[in-house]
Amino acid sequence: MGTTLIGHIDSDCFYVSCERVRSYTLRSVPCGVLGNQGACVIAKSYELKSYGVKTGHPIWEAKKLCPHAVFVKRDFRWYEVISRRLLELLKMVSPRVEYYSIDEMFFDAGELQRYFQLPLQEATRALQTLVQDEVGVPVSIGIAPSRSLAKLGSDAAKPFGVHIVNRENCEAFLRSQPVGELCGIGRRSERKLQDRNIHTCWDFRQADRLLIRDLLTIKGEALWWELRGDSVTPIQTSRPPHKAIARGGSCGGKTSDPERIRAWAVRNIERLIEALDHHRVYARHISLQIDANKTALWLGRTPLAVPSASFRTIYDAVMPMLAAAPQDHLVSHMHIIAENLVWRDRIQKSLFFEDAQSPLDQIKRNINQKLGRFAIRSAETLPLHEIYHDTTHNYDICDISGKMCF
Repeated sequence: MGTTLIGHIDSDCFYVSCERVRSYTLRSVPCGVLGNQGACVIAKSYELKSYGVKTGHPIWEAKKLCPHAVFVKRDFRWYEVISRRLLELLKMVSPRVEYYSIDEMFFDAGELQRYFQLPLQEATRALQTLVQDEVGVPVSIGIAPSRSLAKLGSDAAKPFGVHIVNRENCEAFLRSQPVGELCGIGRRSERKLQDRNIHTCWDFRQADRLLIRDLLTIKGEALWWELRGDSVTPIQTSRPPHKAIARGGSCGGKTSDPERIRAWAVRNIERLIEALDHHRVYARHISLQIDANKTALWLGRTPLAVPSASFRTIYDAVMPMLAAAPQDHLVSHMHIIAENLVWRDRIQKSLFFEDAQSPLDQIKRNINQKLGRFAIRSAETLPLHEIYHDTTHNYDICDISGKMCF
C-alpha cells in the first residue's frame, strides 16, 4: 500500500529530553549525557551546544567550556520507555509507522489532516504539540512525497520546527541544502559530487541520472528519484530478519591486559547469546573483530560444525581467534558477530545433530530472566568488576529490539 505523503518525526536532543522528562531541574540548563564509561559526551542540550561542547568531547574538556553544566549518565532503559511511548502515540495518528531508530520514525502522513481536522501545516503542528504534551519530548517534523525529502525537511526544521516540502517550495528548499545534508551521502560521496560541480540538493536532483548512478551506484540513483518526489523506499512497519547480529563495543579504554580482553570477549559472548535467544535464531559462523583506536586491527571468522547458540560452542570458536590476534597493540573496541543465521524452528535435525544449547545454557537464561540481566555470568568476566557495579552498563542501545537501526 503506497502513500502520497510521508512524515519523518525526529526528537530534538533525545537523550537529554528524556532526562528532562523525569527531572524538571534539568530543564533550561546546559545538560549533557555521558557514555557508559562516563568519559565522553554522547548527547547535549542546545544550551550546552551553544558553549561549543560537541558530541564526543571528553568530560574534562566539556567542563572547561561550560563549568556550570550538568552531566548525567546514559540510561537506555528509560530512553526506550520514552521512545515506545512516542511510537504508540504515532500509531494512533498514522495507519503505518516505521520504527527507524530510538528517536526517529517515518509514518504515513496521508491521514494527518483527517485525524486533526485541520489543513496539513496546522495538523503537523497539532501532532508536534500532542507529542510534547503526551510524551514530553520536543520533536521536529518533515512532511514530503518521499522519505528522503521528509527527513531533509525535519533536519532543516530543528529545533522544534515543522517543514512541509511541496511542489511550490521544493526548488528553493533544495537549493538551500548542501548535498552533504542528504542521508546516505558521506564525505567521500560528497567530494565525488563536488568534483562534478554538484554542491546542493537541487544540483543533485538536476544532475544526469546515469551520472549519479555511475558515481554512487543504485543507492545514489534511489536518492535522485526521491529528491524528485518519487518514493522509492516504502515505509516498513516491521523489521526484516537480521542477516547478522553483533554485540560488542568499547573495552572501557585502551588495554593490552589479556585478562581484561578475555573478560570482554566472554561478556560479549553472553550478550550475543541473549540476542540470538531473543530472535530465535542460531549462528552458522562466528566472527571476532578487534579494533585499536576504532580502526579494525584484526578480523577472524570461524564456521560452526552445527548451527548453535551455545555458550560453550561460541566460546570455543572465539578463544582461538582471540589467541591468534596481534598482541602488540592496545585494544580499544571488540565485536563478536553471529552470521549466516538460521531460524531455530527450520532446522532439519539429523541423527548426529547436537542440541544447540545445553541444559546449563537454559538454566542460566531462566535465572537471568527472573533475577535480572547478568545475575549469573561467567567467572571469566570478574576482571570487569567496575562495570558490574554500575547499572548503566546493563542495557545498551542495541538491546532495544524492533527498530530498523542495529
